This record gives sequence, C-alpha cells and structure tokens, in this order.
Amino acid sequence: MHPDRRAVLLGSFAFAATASPSVTARAQSVATDYPSRPIRMLVGFPPGGTTDIIARLYSERLAARLGQPVAVENRPGATGNVAGEATARAAPDGYTLITTAIGPAAINYALFGSRMPYRPEDLAAVGLLTRVTNVIFVHPSQPVRSIAELIALAKARPGQLNYGSTGSGGSHHMTMEYLKLKAGIQITHVPFRGASPMLIEVMSGRIEVGCDNMPSCIGHIRDGRLRALAVTSRVRSPVLPDVPTLAEAGVPDVEATSWFGMQAPARTPRSIIERLGAEIDAISKEPSVRARLAELGADPPGLTPDGGTTPDAFEAFIRSEITKWAEVVRVSGARVD
Repeated sequence: MHPDRRAVLLGSFAFAATASPSVTARAQSVATDYPSRPIRMLVGFPPGGTTDIIARLYSERLAARLGQPVAVENRPGATGNVAGEATARAAPDGYTLITTAIGPAAINYALFGSRMPYRPEDLAAVGLLTRVTNVIFVHPSQPVRSIAELIALAKARPGQLNYGSTGSGGSHHMTMEYLKLKAGIQITHVPFRGASPMLIEVMSGRIEVGCDNMPSCIGHIRDGRLRALAVTSRVRSPVLPDVPTLAEAGVPDVEATSWFGMQAPARTPRSIIERLGAEIDAISKEPSVRARLAELGADPPGLTPDGGTTPDAFEAFIRSEITKWAEVVRVSGARVD
C-alpha cells in the first residue's frame, strides 16, 4: 500500500476512534435530557370519543411523571389516518406522539390499501394503553330490545335501516359488517368523524342503530338515552352485566374488542422509546388509572404477565392485529364509505 494512502486510512481510523465517544455521549444525552420541552399527543378523532378520553387520561399522568406538559391535539379525519400520517412525518425526537386506535394502527392498512398514507414501519410502538368492548345500541324509541329483534326488523325492512359508526375502519364498523354477513341482513353504514357526532344522531333518533366503544357510550346507556342490545366481547361486561354478548344473542363467531395504544415516529431513538414505554407501563398499573378504566368498561393492557405493556410486546401485538383484521376485511367485504 502506498505510504500516503496508509496515512489517510490511519488518520480516518483515528478520527473515527476519537469521534465515537462523542457520538455515544450525544446518544446518552438524549436519554438523560429527554424531555426538555412540552410534548404533543395527537389524537385522530374529535374530543369526547374513546380515543380522546384515553389520551387525556394517560397524557395527564405522563406529564406528571415526565415533568413536562403533554398537550392533546385532536386531528380528526380519514378514520384516524390524518393524525397517523402527521405522526409518521414528524421529527423522530420524542416530542410528537400519538394515541392511536385499532383502526388507524391495524385495520386501515387492509381497508384503504394503496390509499393508506403511511405504513406500519413508519411508526414505532410505545405501549398498549387499554382494551375495550364495543356495544351495539339503538334509540329507546326503536321497537327492538334484542339483537334477534333487530335482525328481524332488518329483514322486514331490507336496506332501510342505518347504523352509525365513528368512521370506516374501526372495530365497530367491522363488527357490524360481520354481523350483517352472519345474519344475512342489509343495514346501511353511515360513518361519522368520531363518536360524538354519531352518538348525537342516534340519540336524536335520526340514525336507528349505533356501534361504539364502551367508554364513550356507557354514560348515555346508563342515563337511558341509548338502549344497549349486545356487547361484542367474549363474556359480558361487568359494567353492563344485563346486556348479553352477541354469542348469547344468537350470533356466534362475531367477537371484537377495540384497543388503544401509543406510537411515535419511526427512527425515534430507542432510549426515548424505552423511557416512554416504561412510563406507560407504570401508569397502566396505577390503582387510580385502573379504577378509572374499570369505570369506563375498559381493561388494562394485559400484554405482559403482570398485566402491563412494553414496546416490543405492543409491536408484536400490532403485527398480529394487522394480519387478523386483513382477513376480516377480506371475508366481510367491508369497504371505505
């Protein structure tokens, strides 16, 4: 080797050796200094829905633990995809997070196909926040008090009944499409941009049927403004013990639970992901948080043996859900309205 070239290579190695400690120090500094300013928490649905309720519950506790404000920012649109895309394109520095849901984090990839504005690899898993059952309900003026009566009415009036959901792609949309398939009925899907506007339409009687996550509709069911017909979980909910499951109501094999989790932009430093994941895990185990989740009809994450969550466990969970719901979309023929 030419002496001059050897000198250049040796110099390069020497520079790399002296630079490495600096790079390592900066990486360590990220973990040590984070967070040093407020964090924004995007939510892909309007205020008042389950995603918003869960985001505000966790963001309040996260702010207290991190010592920085965590501001919830509602970015509704495209069934949660607007906020998901904004998160995927944000700087991967831990200062933009998203409280996501089963739709934009799993179902939408199959439902939107090539129109999906981001891919699973564009987002990093932080932790699962909670799981909830869905409820199928009607306005109290409707002449139905059970799923069997709803099916009979739909068969007597094919295509004349409407059901509302919080948007195409959610587990409530998939639940109703699968119910239609299994029961052989035709009910028209009317998607809304979140739970609040949909619930208003059902409670006003302008939409006959609704399906939503338990936390955002439980209050209206308790005060009699909505009549619950069935829950979509495998077993009855302890907060609505008199409401049967779909299987008990005569429609087996239609089981769906929604879930909500936290994600960050891909390429966010692993040290930050692990820090946030540890905080979310700790928050999910706080007695006051678990009590509030139970009051809403929601369950703890349950991804780890102690009922908690980790970034790796949530990542594996998301992957399994994407596969599961792609098959449901295919079989049910569900589409974006």
